Amino acid sequence: MIRTIQAEEITRNIKEMCIEANHVLSDDMKNVFCDAVRRERSPLGRQILEQLEENLKIAGEDRIPICQDTGMAVIFLKIGQDVHIEGGSLADAVNQGVHDGYVEGYLRKSVVEPVDRINTKDNTPAVIHYEITDGDRIDITVAPKGFGSENMSRIFMLKPADGIEGIKEAVLTAVRDAGPNACPPMVIGVGIGGTFEKCAEMAKHALTRKLEEEPPAGYAGELEKELLEKVNRLGIGPGGLGGSVTALAVNIETYPTHIAGLPVAVNICCHVNRHAHRII
Repeated sequence: MIRTIQAEEITRNIKEMCIEANHVLSDDMKNVFCDAVRRERSPLGRQILEQLEENLKIAGEDRIPICQDTGMAVIFLKIGQDVHIEGGSLADAVNQGVHDGYVEGYLRKSVVEPVDRINTKDNTPAVIHYEITDGDRIDITVAPKGFGSENMSRIFMLKPADGIEGIKEAVLTAVRDAGPNACPPMVIGVGIGGTFEKCAEMAKHALTRKLEEEPPAGYAGELEKELLEKVNRLGIGPGGLGGSVTALAVNIETYPTHIAGLPVAVNICCHVNRHAHRII
């Protein structure tokens, strides 16, 4: 059976999610962050984490943005093949929701034309990733991405012979180079395999995985644990001022690749790793 969803319903949800993601830390991030405060061994690092924790509390209670950089809106849509959208195009509905969320929510508008730097004034257009799935629902994830961390993104087109050790070194290189610029403690999304663009999309999507979920089976799950330990031994620490908690999580997604390549993408997010999720 075909299910009809009105475009205005998508717009309304996107609007609410843009505001929610910028004001309230998701529960999975709260839990990991609180644990990091307890685990941090450096007195200065712990002080920074406590200040960040207070900032998160104030933002949630007073409904003000967690961070002044309210990001560029990245939207992941999983659209059931039995869904019919009525009342406008899907892309227009999403971008209208971003417009409404950033304008009515008084969120900073940070989107500009790439060369002349003229501001679009409503934080549109969003970056939209579409996936067609089974069923009659639309699964929406809104992930505002600030560019202090986004600018630290890296893609490594490794040789197959580089293997697992090459992957580890690529991730550690990206984190070392990022240093304090990604507002640590960070969450690190990694995409392994596919093509140049596929691994980058996987790295971005990996950031939206709930941190209490079980890691992937096989080598990816073991690699997540090992890389998190190695990253936290780098000593970058909260705010880049030293400490034992440089990263809160490493999330990995994988995809088969060509016999001649080993693409690896690293997408780092700051300590808030904003995302909101709904199914309509």
